[in-house]
Amino acid sequence: MIIPVVLSGGVGSRLWPVSREAHPKPFMRLADGESLLQKTFLRACALPGVEEILTVTNRELYFKTADEYRPVNHSGVGLSYILEPFGRNTAAAIAAAALDLSAAHGDDALMLVLAADHLITKIQAFEAAVRIAADLARQGHLVTFGIQPEHPETGFGYIEASTETLTAPGLGGFKVRRFIEKPDLDKAREYLASGRHFWNSGMFCFQVGTLLKELNQHAPDVLQRVARAMESARKSLGATHRTLELAPASFEQVPDISIDYALMEKSEHVAVVTCDIGWSDIGSWNALSELTPADAEGNRIEGEALLHATQNCYIHSPERLTAAVGLDNLIIIDTADALLVAHKDRAQDVRHIARQLKESGHSAHQHHMTVHRPWGTYTVLEEGERFKIKRIVVKPGASLSLQMHHHRSEHWIVVNGMARVTNGERVFLLNTNESTFIPAGHVHRLENPGVIDLVMIEVQSGDYLGEDDIVRFEDSYGRS
Repeated sequence: MIIPVVLSGGVGSRLWPVSREAHPKPFMRLADGESLLQKTFLRACALPGVEEILTVTNRELYFKTADEYRPVNHSGVGLSYILEPFGRNTAAAIAAAALDLSAAHGDDALMLVLAADHLITKIQAFEAAVRIAADLARQGHLVTFGIQPEHPETGFGYIEASTETLTAPGLGGFKVRRFIEKPDLDKAREYLASGRHFWNSGMFCFQVGTLLKELNQHAPDVLQRVARAMESARKSLGATHRTLELAPASFEQVPDISIDYALMEKSEHVAVVTCDIGWSDIGSWNALSELTPADAEGNRIEGEALLHATQNCYIHSPERLTAAVGLDNLIIIDTADALLVAHKDRAQDVRHIARQLKESGHSAHQHHMTVHRPWGTYTVLEEGERFKIKRIVVKPGASLSLQMHHHRSEHWIVVNGMARVTNGERVFLLNTNESTFIPAGHVHRLENPGVIDLVMIEVQSGDYLGEDDIVRFEDSYGRS
């Protein structure tokens, strides 16, 4: 049995303003309409014998992740989740997954660790590499995947393969000699020429029992503290999924360390499968731009753009027209509430902007204008002193929490569908073009009893319109 473990924890700050804390890189959609997370899920589902996929993610992203999986889970693969209250790096996530799979499937099960936000284009080569890795894992090796470098790269760590071959010639299985930090350009050129150095992909294959044994030997503090966090976790079991939610108080005691530092660099049983699988970590706007064909002037355009005397630019503007005059070698990323203009040579530095926004408390580091919730979405259309206007979409069968606001009143107008409204002591239906007024201090709830999306306009007014002015009494999603 092989169980893919999808790690979905990175923010992707170098891809701001499209990637944000509440809508991180795995949820970014490519030109074909699929998100990176969906592509990872489909790639994992296609592997022979896969009946379950375990996802480790932040608990705030659970419902959004489930929404991403639902339309692409054509084969009905079982879904399991480990929900972290906050990130503790890959060692903690992988240890938690191993303990969960050991309890559910036994120590002989194989786990294939995949990043949620990487792209792999050569699927047959990927599946062949997984088969080799699975064989090595069954023999007691901790297996990582080394990507054949295409150019000298200073943004990746490297794996140096030894000359000791662990598979038949040509299959690419070797003992690992050492892991190497991100090099300077001269070293990267040297590694490219050597033929023994490979990009560290961050993908792994382990037999569960072997991994737990090696963690106990080389990183006992990580394993023991994760085990304690698992014991106090809240568990739920549904017809199609298992969910384990880690409590903050116990999980914050877990060391924040990567699996490379905690284990892979220490163990004597590490193997690498070297491969050419069309891999990219989509780590910057330059990397993402390579997925879009260039025109005769070297420009890559997503959306609508008018260009004059402009060369070698990447413009991502799906929502409105962008015009560029006399530009060269720039990245232009336009979203509804933020615009990024950067030189291509400084694409890695976008993360500094994201960090400044977070440190200043600016909402643009966390949310887009359209914010996803378990029940649907809301979009802020306009706001000013003492008012805010939202477009709210509630999924069929979903409901907002039973709640109350101290400082604001709300006026609801149904645009499409039907709403069931709780307003104080009254419960009633609202049809399209009907409205109701919710005074401040009234307990209220909005539900969609229909089979199509409920779309409504909400007009808020009051002294304070922050999202934290909510007192929840009941909630279908465990937020009360």
